[in-house]
Amino acid sequence: MSCPTVETERLLLRPFEERDVDEYFGVLDAPEVRAALHLPDDIDRDTAWLQMAMWRGQWELRGTGQWAIEERATGRFVGRAGMHSPARAEWPGIEIGWTLHPDHWGKGYASEAGAAARDYAFVHHDVDALYSVILPENTRSQAVAQRLGFRPWQERTFSFFPDMPHVIWRLRRSDAPAPQRALT
Repeated sequence: MSCPTVETERLLLRPFEERDVDEYFGVLDAPEVRAALHLPDDIDRDTAWLQMAMWRGQWELRGTGQWAIEERATGRFVGRAGMHSPARAEWPGIEIGWTLHPDHWGKGYASEAGAAARDYAFVHHDVDALYSVILPENTRSQAVAQRLGFRPWQERTFSFFPDMPHVIWRLRRSDAPAPQRALT
């Protein structure tokens, strides 16, 4: 499945494109984002490009991935959001996630994009639950997860990130709100 384009009230969620690499690197390189995601200080433009390629590939291989987010009114790049389903045995299932440039924090964009991803996942994937994997100190993302209907489910330390446990938030299909938009 190719990456679809989804519109929300204020956002365009679309496939990553080559032209996004510098702006996406700007998101990943922001000190606040590096701290929230525990990214290394030496993250570079090549890492941003590889992540973009990974998201596009995940769409093709699994029907999940992250979208590039644009403000509809301005066309300005905001960040990324969507689904993540890595090939890791210890991963709980399809994750809903978001990473925005700090200039766009506090505008409700993460909740808006996260709701679109949540709705898309439940419409297009036969799963009983979705997850959001969040570091304990990332209270901003926890607040978004809660607004989307997720609840803390369990704490887990992953083999690929052994230094710190993550809180896994879960949303059961039966507890999810009905999709607010057509998602084809």
